Amino acid sequence: MIIMIKSKKDLNYYLLEDRKANGLLPLQKGLRHFIKYRIKLIADKRIKFHTLLRKYEYFSNQRGIIPKIFALYYYFQFKSLSYQLGFTIHKNCFGPGLCIKHYGAIVVNPHTKIGKNCTIHSGVNIGETNGEAPVIGDNVYIGPGAKLFGPIVIGNNAKIGANAVVNKSFPDEDLVIVGIPAIAKKNRKPNHDES
Repeated sequence: MIIMIKSKKDLNYYLLEDRKANGLLPLQKGLRHFIKYRIKLIADKRIKFHTLLRKYEYFSNQRGIIPKIFALYYYFQFKSLSYQLGFTIHKNCFGPGLCIKHYGAIVVNPHTKIGKNCTIHSGVNIGETNGEAPVIGDNVYIGPGAKLFGPIVIGNNAKIGANAVVNKSFPDEDLVIVGIPAIAKKNRKPNHDES
């Protein structure tokens, strides 16, 4: 699980994966596509949030006075936009491919570690218990209003249902986690022979 952006190559990779996760495909040929792509980059505040988050992470993880000045610059822009959108998300928590579906309250504890390709909805709260926060795998979907807290582990490809309260580990892969308190069901892959 890659969490820290340490190089320009990492930064570009994270930015590209975040944009793909949010429906912005890599730039293609043609003026129409170029204009549509640029407008989305500029106008969509969620995309701007991702960009500021990743640049803030990159400069924060560098050594030296100049990167720290840039980190401070991006920190203030990032925090300002975070307040507008209702997000309390800290640096170095999410892997590449983050998709935040809507504006609205999202709280993620700074000790949380979340893998690549996480989709997260509004009303989600990921918190700590006694200084320990969740570790969440790759390709995890977190539904609206879900609450996850404590020293728990969530496996890859999990789907956490709306308003689920998750306070214990579900380390197996391909689980659907629902309920208060949460229980897990095996994610049934669709059978293409069924009609």
